[in-house]
Amino acid sequence: MTPRDRVNDFALKIGTVNGTGSASANSLLLQALFRMGIPVSGKNVFPSNIQGLPTWYEIRVSKDGYTARSPDFSLMVAMNPQSLARDIAEVQSGGWVLYDSTKPLDDDLLREDVTFLGIPLARMCAESFKKARERVLMKNIGYVGALVALLDIEMDVVKGMLEETYSSKPALIESNFKAIRMGADYAREHWTCPLPIRVRRMDRTRDKVMITGNAATALGCVYAGATVGAWYPITPATSVMDAFREYCRRFRVDPATGKNNYCILQAEDELAAAGMVIGAGWAGARAFTPTSGPGISLMTEFIGLAYYAEIPSVFVAVQRTGPSTGMPTRTQQGDLILTAYASHGDTKHVALYPADPKECFEFAVAAFDLAERFQTPVFLLSDLDIGMNDWMIPRLEWDDAYRPDRGKVLTGEELEKAKSFFRYLDGDGDGIPWRTLPGTHPKGAYFTRGSGHDKYGRYTEDSEAYVEVVDRIARKVRSAAEHVPAPEIHGVEGRRARYGIVSLGGAHWAVLEARDQLLSEGVDVDYLRVRGFPFGADVERFLAGHERVFVVEQNRDGQLRMLLSLETSCPMDRMVSVTYYGGQPLSKGHVLDGIRPVLERERAEATP
Repeated sequence: MTPRDRVNDFALKIGTVNGTGSASANSLLLQALFRMGIPVSGKNVFPSNIQGLPTWYEIRVSKDGYTARSPDFSLMVAMNPQSLARDIAEVQSGGWVLYDSTKPLDDDLLREDVTFLGIPLARMCAESFKKARERVLMKNIGYVGALVALLDIEMDVVKGMLEETYSSKPALIESNFKAIRMGADYAREHWTCPLPIRVRRMDRTRDKVMITGNAATALGCVYAGATVGAWYPITPATSVMDAFREYCRRFRVDPATGKNNYCILQAEDELAAAGMVIGAGWAGARAFTPTSGPGISLMTEFIGLAYYAEIPSVFVAVQRTGPSTGMPTRTQQGDLILTAYASHGDTKHVALYPADPKECFEFAVAAFDLAERFQTPVFLLSDLDIGMNDWMIPRLEWDDAYRPDRGKVLTGEELEKAKSFFRYLDGDGDGIPWRTLPGTHPKGAYFTRGSGHDKYGRYTEDSEAYVEVVDRIARKVRSAAEHVPAPEIHGVEGRRARYGIVSLGGAHWAVLEARDQLLSEGVDVDYLRVRGFPFGADVERFLAGHERVFVVEQNRDGQLRMLLSLETSCPMDRMVSVTYYGGQPLSKGHVLDGIRPVLERERAEATP
């Protein structure tokens, strides 16, 4: 094998025009590789308009199962004249560019260190298909056909997927497969196929599925028993509610009466959506709203109400770049501080940080249980990369014995026997008062207020009574640290490393790959992934046990590092920020570029 030969270990990028139907073609390609048993990941980089601007799709094939973004593209499918110069420039030296040669490339675009593969797709589609829209769509399917030949993708797998997708539309099966064969035949006739980069069937996806984080979050909400969803549309969170609606139509309709056992409300704005969720939570329903950073900003007044009035509510925050409108279709982790302390005054909130769709599903269930157990708002923070891209994850599992943790709720029978009921009285010493649901019993009635109140639920402006309540709430939220998902820790076997890495969410996969690289170079480094806030004792111990801690995250200001310095005893100067915030998913290179200079500087300082 030559140095260029790589089987099941490369990345390719596809550049097209938004709105031309390339998403279906790219999904077909990704799913075909997955069905060949090959670990694969896909990243969609799309503009915030409906049609006309450049869009890209990145596919990474990794026999070792790495799923972080790789910017090292061996193959570029350049189908968009607007982005040709940029796309060709991104290809690695020694790589390939597949382009539409219906019009010749300008000489200034050519590179001597790259092989250009021209296929006249526009002309071929014009000759083979009659309708204008069909020609545009089949051009995309045509490049998939060329890739089938160039990468040695199994044609039977692709054909089977077309037959599944269009089982009720034989004409579409015929036209799509015609375009696939057209592209594949041209490639085989004009080039040596397959290329040195190619795929070969494996058995690494047998117990895996492909799903987006937003779809998995919605499914988790259904399994958790959520019956109310309120939202105002916003990228990249809207598809959470779209999926929740579809799941509810399947699983939340009474088979006997045909009546819906759920309520979905599109509000006039984010603040109204938050109010609807809080009202439903007060009434006893499990309710949530999916949104992003701008929506959280607008919701903060009601979030403070839910915190102070102690009303269970779940906020799904699918993060995107900010501030303000920012780049709505790019990913980031810029809302860590916002969600930890959302609202004015002294507030602190429970937050969960999933790293992939599997945890989106699991943590959605945990979010509702925590919200009701601690009678407080809970944030589930994913990001655009996790939420809107297809991820390869283990098949989701469910325990049929699961029962929702409704927390401390008095029944009508218990209220009948009780001498009295006071909503904010901590009778058990755990910081969590008993609550009642409206209509249960007259003794359970109380006045819900966001103004100053004492432990009996009465309005007050008395300093001591006010302090007693807010201190109890702080103690209650602090105690949630032992109930949020525990951190995931990767240590060096047999010893504690001098260096540690702390990260969270979707940054996890790049950190894992970077750590493997460092270990292979003889650099011992331990790694802790934060999965919940408030931080527990494991986080405190990890920070205390390492001389230098690299905090890897996707925002400019090092928000996780700030949280760690505020909420633990670790000195700020022991922690080194490693940040990337350009809107693309984190890669191994971003992590190593932040860590290696520090390691080299400390080695130099230690040398006599």
